[in-house]
Amino acid sequence: MVTQKLEQAETNQLGNRLEQKALAEQFLLEAFDVVAAERVRAFLPPLAHADEARIADEVLATLFGLGPLERLLADESVENVSVNGCDTVWVHHAGGIKRRAEPIVETDDELVTLIRKAAAHLGRNERRFDIANPFLDLQLPDGSRLNAVMAVSERPAISIRRHRHERVTLEDLCGLGTMDDLLRDFLEAAVRARKSIIVCGGTNAGKTTLLRALLNACDPDERLITIEDRLELCLTADQEQHRDVIELETRTANIEGTGEITMQQLVRNALAMAPDRLIVGEVRGPEVVDMLAALSTGNDGSMCTIHANSSQAAFSKIATYALRSAEHIPVEATSRMIAESINLVVHVVKDREGRRRVGSVREVTGHSAGEVSSVEVFATQQGTQK
Repeated sequence: MVTQKLEQAETNQLGNRLEQKALAEQFLLEAFDVVAAERVRAFLPPLAHADEARIADEVLATLFGLGPLERLLADESVENVSVNGCDTVWVHHAGGIKRRAEPIVETDDELVTLIRKAAAHLGRNERRFDIANPFLDLQLPDGSRLNAVMAVSERPAISIRRHRHERVTLEDLCGLGTMDDLLRDFLEAAVRARKSIIVCGGTNAGKTTLLRALLNACDPDERLITIEDRLELCLTADQEQHRDVIELETRTANIEGTGEITMQQLVRNALAMAPDRLIVGEVRGPEVVDMLAALSTGNDGSMCTIHANSSQAAFSKIATYALRSAEHIPVEATSRMIAESINLVVHVVKDREGRRRVGSVREVTGHSAGEVSSVEVFATQQGTQK
């Protein structure tokens, strides 16, 4: 009877996950009362409170979370979790420690089912994960970023990245060794002067964390419009620091192949929403054209992130995206747009010990002979500033 009620709580279309979870918690309390009465009749000691709590957490994680993965994410020191098939789990801890963990499920089919449940319930919009849609990007309730693949890989795989510094400031990054006091003051002044900034770097270098810190230097009353493939910045979580925020998120097509909302569409729509600053979580496609156009027509102080190996390489990456757009913007025109819209490029790096730091800051000074003119105003070499 209790099992049937729990299944009902999972499948019933109440439209409110919090209500479903509360209902499941009530059913669990009833189940524990039944178990306690049966153990008394059998002259057995009652279950310890810790055992009941563990059982409840596992059931709720299965119904409303990531099941066995929840116990790994409960550890605050965990930065990343990599699942290469059901039986190969790697956990990356803060400080660069990597260890192999126990399998989370028994079969790859169970792993796919776990991912599909997360895709259906844990994001703002329901997402598909199947043969036709073998890629999944999803923000989890705790702000972590989940990426999953199937069919295109030998076995289904999950990668979870956690943002351990969600409400971070430039001062906090100084304490973490990401920058020194001089660079902190420089970047804070640039934000307050409404300079448009690109944050670039490699995968997991700390681009989103630095972007979040830069945004926390803005006036709390500024109207910010954020555009992301999956919500990571989560500025609405801090109403004191960001009082006027609209968060826009892309959407994949439904099973009929309709309803897709792209980054480019969101950027264009955001311009009609009177933003003080336009924030693009990660530029990686044709939306770069609309973003540059927006920055050059009055949206000063806007920011974005982009994958690039250096502050200089960010320009060629933007030019490549613009050339691949529907407009096929030539490199010379893109360089002119960059010069007219971007003020600073900040490059972040992650060293072998897992420490993240700002490696370069480049100021855009104009364009010449079809190329962006710039000067590196800050750089680190082997830990020394120049």
